[in-house]
Amino acid sequence: MTLPNRDTPASSPDTGAPKLDALVRERLGRHLQALYEPVLDESLDPRLAEMLRQLDRDRQGGPEE
Repeated sequence: MTLPNRDTPASSPDTGAPKLDALVRERLGRHLQALYEPVLDESLDPRLAEMLRQLDRDRQGGPEE
């Protein structure tokens, strides 16, 4: 990973908000995808899956099973 160029402002001059150009956003997106893709491919623990279903039912006011 390279450090930002010090000649390029790291924030937008009008708002002070951080700013990343399209190339940096694309590279960051690819790195994050490569990092998290194996996690997304893992199966969810059945107990956790049931807890999430119960949470959804509770939020929707549905009957318990």
